[in-house]
Amino acid sequence: MAEVVLEGRGLHFTAGGSPLVHGVSTALARGAVLGIIGPNGAGKSTLVKLLIGQLSPASGGVTLMGRPLPDWPRRERAALIGHLPQHFEPHWDYRVDELLRLGLDRAGRNAPGLEALAGHFGLGAILKRHWSTLSGGERARALAAAVLAPDPPVVLADEPAAALDVGQAASLMARLRRLADGGAAVAVVVHDLNLAARWCDRLLLMESGRAVIEADPAEVLQSPELDRVFATRFQRIPLPDGGMVLAPGESTG
Repeated sequence: MAEVVLEGRGLHFTAGGSPLVHGVSTALARGAVLGIIGPNGAGKSTLVKLLIGQLSPASGGVTLMGRPLPDWPRRERAALIGHLPQHFEPHWDYRVDELLRLGLDRAGRNAPGLEALAGHFGLGAILKRHWSTLSGGERARALAAAVLAPDPPVVLADEPAAALDVGQAASLMARLRRLADGGAAVAVVVHDLNLAARWCDRLLLMESGRAVIEADPAEVLQSPELDRVFATRFQRIPLPDGGMVLAPGESTG
């Protein structure tokens, strides 16, 4: 069994009297990608914030390498966990090359060169542009490059492909997959169910702050719970390799 690196047990979080996460337990293991899926408002982003320590649970707890997350000094925690947030606005209007250098500085002696890093993410032509001038997709790729430059052992990404086109989204998911294949523990919030099925080892389906099912992608995508949670009758189209593609069908909402 793969080594568990980051684990949340019985996590509860309430805001404004409403439970945003209710009794969720999940774990991130070395060499694996966990896809977190569910409709808007399911609690996916809140769960990620609890797992990285940005929010404190009302009950339950998170451990990093077997040690309670709050016991880790912030600097050590930041070195171990790479976080790709859903929304990011730097305090300073950095140029792309400046943002990448911040990530490379954290990578130390194992850092790739700036040009190599930029090339991996298709940023070579915009290195001298400021953050405020970038499109949503350019910002997403620049942030991903900066966060992933040190190859952190734990990566949590909250909808990192939301602003990317189809090719860029697949490229980013493939990079997260390669990080896992290299031994990292990865969790990613994904709206595109087919993208999640292609690149993730397990899927966690959430609804109204609760974990509905966590299993391998084939089991989750075949489950009638998926149709119920998303209020649609999915068309499940088999592929020659034994996989499937989901297409939204009739709404049941």
